[in-house]
Amino acid sequence: MTTKLTLNIDKDIIEYAKSYAKENNVSLSKLIENYLNSLTQKDNKQSKKVSPLVESLTGVIPSEELNERKSYRDYLAEKYT
Repeated sequence: MTTKLTLNIDKDIIEYAKSYAKENNVSLSKLIENYLNSLTQKDNKQSKKVSPLVESLTGVIPSEELNERKSYRDYLAEKYT
């Protein structure tokens, strides 16, 4: 069910939004609806469970390996000495 809504928005923003909507082949109403939906769904995304595969990979890389620059320098030093 759709309901009409009246908003007070700066004229320039409306013009930019209309141009954006037209370029993306979507109505301004649908654009705003999608945006508001994404805002309200943010809480649901945070509560999603992690898949078993991702969970099994957690912690696979040791924390000392996270310093990529040091690891790369060590690799180069070993290679060229």
